[in-house]
Amino acid sequence: MGLRLLPGVFARLMTHPWARRVAAWALVAVGIGLFLLNLRRGGERAGRAAERLETLERNDAIHRQMLDAAARRPRSPDAVVERLRDGRF
Repeated sequence: MGLRLLPGVFARLMTHPWARRVAAWALVAVGIGLFLLNLRRGGERAGRAAERLETLERNDAIHRQMLDAAARRPRSPDAVVERLRDGRF
């Protein structure tokens, strides 16, 4: 029975100018709060993306070094012996 009276009480309360002003400011405050929460989530997402990019770049650099080392390796046992004799190892 009390819940049926709630819309009528709310409608009667909103007829007062001060109540409308309070409701308007409450809506503004909720809107600003939601906007700030959205900014925070966006910042967190951007931070995670930057961290992933940094990790990916570091892994790519290590992979490139491994490929360069593999390209410079001796192709045969004779080439290894020749490098050892020349002192290029």
